[in-house]
Amino acid sequence: MREAWRVLRVANCSGFYGDRLSAAREMVEGGPIDVLTGDWLAELTLLILARDRLKNPRGGWARTFLTQLEEVLGQCVDRDIRVVSNAGGLDPRACAEAVGELAERLGLDVPVAYVTGDDLSDRLDELQEAGVRLVNLDTGEDFADLGVEAVAANAYLGCWGIVEALARGARVVVCGRVTDASLVVGPAAWHFGWRRDDWDRLAGAVAAGHVIECGAQCTGGNYAFFDEIPDLRRPGFPLAEIHEDGSAVITKHPGTGGAVTVGTVTAQLLYEIQGPRYLNPDVVARFDTLTLSQQGPDRVLISGARGEPPPDTVKVAVNYVGGWRNTMTMVITGLEVERKADVALEALWSSIPGGRESFEQVDVQLLRCDRPDPRTNEEAVSLLRVTVADRDRDKVSRAFSNRVVELMLSNYPGFFTTTPPTEATQFGVYFPTAVPADFPRHEVVIGGERVQIPPTPGRPTPPEEPALLHDEEERGGTDDHQDHQETVRAPLGLVAGARSGDKGGNANVGVWARDAAVWEWLRRYLTVDRLRELLPEARDLAVRRYEFGNLRALNFVIEGLLGRGVAASTRLDPQAKGLGEYLRAKYVEIPERLLSEEARRAFSEGGVSD
Repeated sequence: MREAWRVLRVANCSGFYGDRLSAAREMVEGGPIDVLTGDWLAELTLLILARDRLKNPRGGWARTFLTQLEEVLGQCVDRDIRVVSNAGGLDPRACAEAVGELAERLGLDVPVAYVTGDDLSDRLDELQEAGVRLVNLDTGEDFADLGVEAVAANAYLGCWGIVEALARGARVVVCGRVTDASLVVGPAAWHFGWRRDDWDRLAGAVAAGHVIECGAQCTGGNYAFFDEIPDLRRPGFPLAEIHEDGSAVITKHPGTGGAVTVGTVTAQLLYEIQGPRYLNPDVVARFDTLTLSQQGPDRVLISGARGEPPPDTVKVAVNYVGGWRNTMTMVITGLEVERKADVALEALWSSIPGGRESFEQVDVQLLRCDRPDPRTNEEAVSLLRVTVADRDRDKVSRAFSNRVVELMLSNYPGFFTTTPPTEATQFGVYFPTAVPADFPRHEVVIGGERVQIPPTPGRPTPPEEPALLHDEEERGGTDDHQDHQETVRAPLGLVAGARSGDKGGNANVGVWARDAAVWEWLRRYLTVDRLRELLPEARDLAVRRYEFGNLRALNFVIEGLLGRGVAASTRLDPQAKGLGEYLRAKYVEIPERLLSEEARRAFSEGGVSD
């Protein structure tokens, strides 16, 4: 523990594998920080690293981390900055060894630790033989019934391995699959000497970690009201000033682009969550207890966090090879779009032995991008995307794509495709499950010593009940709810922000209001049934709805919208990144009293429709 009386400044320099390479240098050189963190792992990244490991047994980690570290490691040593990263991916040992070699080459004395035990790929049989069923958290499937082998299986470890590594003098801590928030919670718990049952303090750090884990996404990136954000050319990366009580100020270095506001922090708090309980292996953070307050330019305080004991299980991300897939896109221009699509599909399936039914999976999407009376050629275009998948590679490779191209001169008028005939590509499937919290062998390795980290005793987490409105309001409200006010049919985005993302095969979309009057209308108006009306893609899917009155926000989880998950999804937007903006573009009846003069002016001038 170090000087626990002052705040701990934890910076982020990566939100995903492929983020801005200069971010580490920007955070180290841009102002004072105590800890440099970064998130390199998503569910999809684990699958990418698994493929890398198949090519190179020592290749299952994020190599861009080493590139960034080479630029700043000397300065981190000079300024007593710790580095905590999950770039170890599937091989934290190999990553830590590479960091050690880098330090030696730079002439630096840098104690390096790595956290291990998350990799369960060789232990799934052990679990099943012990009678533990690996049940898909979304679909209820049993992994044993699928007849597949995992290429990666990683438990989400907590923060206490990081705490132990820092307490033993590590200056760089390399992790595998720890939770994203653990990269922040670990340094904070070490610095302030928090106990394992300091639930509220831990919960506050989890909230701060969740906000900064995606880099510039909390400093104005992907923000609904992006016109309010100065200089989106290069938003600054965020840092959290964490206090001993677990509260934190989210900010960024002076002079950098972007902005930190209550709105940008609200948007990120709603990103890829479910209900008010945000589960972590160390604590359950109650996001419905958080208070946000603007403390000054680019400074937002998160306070009031309440925590509960963690679950008695830990989440595990299992990935397996789902088969082979191929997509061909036919362009349809002009009139009779649907009839042209029918003609193309009739010809395509008749040219393939066994037709459409010969493939294990088929997905056909007609994307209507056309406009009546088009002003340009592009406004007359729609896309017919056909995706086929099968365990037989040959069936979905050129045997499929060649048949599409052969239609070029013999089908509907104006036929062309966006690509030449293509080969099939292998795809993976994400399978989220859970195992007893004491099953992963959570360990820290430093200086040749291996230290075991026991799990925090947990308890079964009660199921989250969606915060639905009363029956009358769930049906969409009455005239009284509209206060007999005049309404304007206009885009929902004139009065509400949104942020969306993926959790496996599910999509979440958080919607928030910026003042109390809009919130009272929004919580009554935007019911589950209303959401299904606005998003026809969700009409036949299970939808869970949660209220966050403290954030003036609703969160919807749409189950199965992304199919089997990002790598297996056939949607044009497989990670649901644009789902929130799609919802904001929908026209609804908004009470006229809720529209600001600026919104009225933009709407009347057509600024929101172009």
